[in-house]
Amino acid sequence: MIRWIAVFGLIVAAALATLLAFTHATGWWFVAAPLIFVALVGSSDLIQRSHSVLRNYPVLGHFRFLFEEIRPEIRQYFVESNTEGRPYDRETRDLVYDRSKGNHGEEPFGTQRDVNAVGYEFVAHSLRAKPKPDGVIPSVRLGGPKCTQPYDIALLNVSAMSFGSMSGNAIEALNAGAAMGGFAHDTGEGSISKYHRKHGGDLIWEIATAYFGCRTPDGHFDPDKFAERASLDQVKAISIKISQGAKPGLGGLLPGAKVNEEVAAARGVAVGETIVSPPSHNAFDSPLGLIDFIDRLRELSGGKPVGFKLCIGSRREFLAICKAMVERKSCPDFIIVDGSEGGTGAGPVEFEDNVGMPLTEGLMFVHNALVGSGLRDQVKIGASGKVASGIDIVKRICQGADFTLAARAMMFAVGCIQAQKCHTNHCPVGVTTQDPWRTRALVVDDKKHRVYQFQSKTVNSAMQIVASMGLDSFDDLTPRKLFRRVDPQVTKTYHDLFRWLSPGELLEAPPEGWRRDWGAAASHTFAPVEFTPASEPLSSAP
Repeated sequence: MIRWIAVFGLIVAAALATLLAFTHATGWWFVAAPLIFVALVGSSDLIQRSHSVLRNYPVLGHFRFLFEEIRPEIRQYFVESNTEGRPYDRETRDLVYDRSKGNHGEEPFGTQRDVNAVGYEFVAHSLRAKPKPDGVIPSVRLGGPKCTQPYDIALLNVSAMSFGSMSGNAIEALNAGAAMGGFAHDTGEGSISKYHRKHGGDLIWEIATAYFGCRTPDGHFDPDKFAERASLDQVKAISIKISQGAKPGLGGLLPGAKVNEEVAAARGVAVGETIVSPPSHNAFDSPLGLIDFIDRLRELSGGKPVGFKLCIGSRREFLAICKAMVERKSCPDFIIVDGSEGGTGAGPVEFEDNVGMPLTEGLMFVHNALVGSGLRDQVKIGASGKVASGIDIVKRICQGADFTLAARAMMFAVGCIQAQKCHTNHCPVGVTTQDPWRTRALVVDDKKHRVYQFQSKTVNSAMQIVASMGLDSFDDLTPRKLFRRVDPQVTKTYHDLFRWLSPGELLEAPPEGWRRDWGAAASHTFAPVEFTPASEPLSSAP
């Protein structure tokens, strides 16, 4: 009853103020106008049926929605500490911003991290530390025995982000920075747009389940369209996307309203057509089929490196792929391991939080599986997931990677402020939006230098760390070099914490912890087969 009386009082007050404005002085309109507005809002709140808070607390209830709207900004700017924020804390974001502006990323007074916390990781320096080599740009060669156009990839590259999810200006700045620094730019599954082509930076063309850029009208793989685009000199490698860390096992839908002329041209679809990305590929349906598809793409591309990207889910399914490599005597040139902590423009919360294997576990598993299958020397491994600093590069190489890729850190370099509005088309800095008014905020000629400087100074930091450890190169990094605190009094190396397989061990005598998954894996199917402990191991690796 009180709320009705209050709203009725507002209506009466508004009516009296309006009457006084008409009969006495126009200055009363400054009182009448707000009262009329509040009375209308209150009346609407009382009769609407969608929001319980507003029905019980007319007018005042709107403050709840206001505070909810500004809560993330209030927390980010005024509440959280430098090491608390998620997905990236303030210290990490500041480091990227600082390096992208050409600075070294230095802090006074010492670490803000709790070095005694369980899970804290560090590397050990050496009393025979060496000076960082000058004029050396470390790289890793992608290309196995069947590759006739190998590619030397940088230690840190731009991870997969599609035009459509990203603005044209953002894609252009990323590629221009890659061209300046000589590192690779993964196109994401949205294929190659005109913004990828403008500055000539090296591209890794990602092909996903919708086969954008190389699809038939009914959504199947088109070899002729693939061969045409893969022959571009700018395309240095091809990556088949099996799954994505932030939403593994999930397809997607691109609404027709978002398929404008530019997006349609890049993806090879009709303007205004709603496109469904299925959760799995139709070009192959078995591990052997995947290896055959890789061989086919390598041949169609003229011998360029071909690999695949995945977030590890079932260990058995990846081991089945390893068995297919052994059986076919053919391997991908590289495998990119995406962690479940990876980013996305939009994904279901349950998938982001609870589906897929984190990068540390996934990376070590893939490395071990390839070693145990006798294949590690033929396949390079990339690590993708929250790589933002020199120590991140060093850690991932210690855990089994050969090179790394970063997406969100590169977004920070072009101006991302972690507003987390990527899915709304309202990105405040023009990075993840197609709104022309918002994208104008991102000036390509400025941001391209920031991308280049961030990548260069981050790799330089990693080189400095390796030199401080007394090592000659990144090839000397091993699990023995990375330490992890397992309780307040004990630290152990990754070599001591985990079981590391020896070359060919899975082929000869799979150890406990691997035997069941290896026995249930089969090269002809992703489904499990009946496990028999007496199963004969495969005889040899290629």
